[in-house]
Amino acid sequence: MSAELNAAARTPTRDGRPGTPAAVRPGGNTAGVAGPPPRSRTPDDAPDHHPAGPVGAGQAAAAVARASDRGARIAAVAIALAWHAAIALPAVLAAQAQLAAPEVALAGWVVVAAAGVLAGIRLLRGQPLPAWPLAGLLLLIDATVFAAAGERQLFTAANWVWGTLGWFLVLAVWGRRVAGLFSLLAAHSLIALVAVVGYGATEPADLARFAMYVYGTSSLPVAVFVGSTAIAALARDRAATAAATHAMTAERDAAERARRDRRDQLALVSGAAEAVLAELADGRADPTDPTVQRRAVLAAARLRRLIAEADDVPDPLLHELRAAADLAERNGLPIDLVIIGAPPPLPVRIRRRLADPLTATLADADGWARMTVVSGPDEVVVSLVTPDREGPDTAGPPTGYGDGDDDGRVERLYERDGEIRWAQTRWRR
Repeated sequence: MSAELNAAARTPTRDGRPGTPAAVRPGGNTAGVAGPPPRSRTPDDAPDHHPAGPVGAGQAAAAVARASDRGARIAAVAIALAWHAAIALPAVLAAQAQLAAPEVALAGWVVVAAAGVLAGIRLLRGQPLPAWPLAGLLLLIDATVFAAAGERQLFTAANWVWGTLGWFLVLAVWGRRVAGLFSLLAAHSLIALVAVVGYGATEPADLARFAMYVYGTSSLPVAVFVGSTAIAALARDRAATAAATHAMTAERDAAERARRDRRDQLALVSGAAEAVLAELADGRADPTDPTVQRRAVLAAARLRRLIAEADDVPDPLLHELRAAADLAERNGLPIDLVIIGAPPPLPVRIRRRLADPLTATLADADGWARMTVVSGPDEVVVSLVTPDREGPDTAGPPTGYGDGDDDGRVERLYERDGEIRWAQTRWRR
């Protein structure tokens, strides 16, 4: 490394021009960047793909279950309120003269209607209900209305708790175990039985009518409650299965794309190296020619970067840039690598577009080089400064290598003024 460059460094700007942070040797570590040694990936790994795992599948399944349950909630709230308003209220108003305490029956109807509206709003918003206090209030009104109905209206529609209360008990314990609903319906039936016995309606016909009322007014709410729970569970299971299948398919497709892409990149890079070796072997190229030497260095640098691309490390971009810088230093080029911040996770195609142009410029460098990496959550800037030399550039990004697949998010800049060359790549989220 060049100690003179480190001593003369200044605080870098956001565009990655030379600065003063701690410089590290290409093969070394620096604070906040150190990590475990590289672990080679298998060809099946997809570096730029993050498949949906169990968490994603579970979230999708839960969303489907919530959508299914919401439909059932809407149906239950609509049935309870519609029954209460369209059947119970007209029956109470029509039989006021025959009720033992019509004001009490109407007051109970109003209280249950208000409780049902509030419970329906909270259910449709997905907010929890005070289930057992609400259920206790409903059972209290249940007993009160049975007393207010009187003996003559015991088995008529004017005694509205027979047909309506079961639906409001369903709303009270929605989302809980079915055993809770069975317990509340059993309490409702017990209150009705006490009223039947209290009014002396103990003839076989009256008891049979009681049994029919209990069955008829409880079976439909139980069916809706149990059915909605079963449908939501089935929807959740099917959605989880579909999400897991989709994740496996996406992971397989991503792995196949990664294999094809890596094979194509390897063929492109190795083709350049083979061309140089073939020319040297046939005597068509002079190994002492600086141009041939730079071509060989560039081919080796790209092969080294491609190999580093497959390593499983905490900071893949820094690892790939270190590999290119390490090769340049081994070839006798003093180089400083300055790192500011930690790059965010980037797909392979973005890392290629950031690293390849600078790899080409680095292979064409002579004398010394300084590479700076400035990273933030939404931006990564990689710049390279080298002495300028006479003559045109002999190295550059190979045609088609990594082009056309960056979503327009990577910018390239290149300047030379006779004294230095400055190359920069910038990615913005």
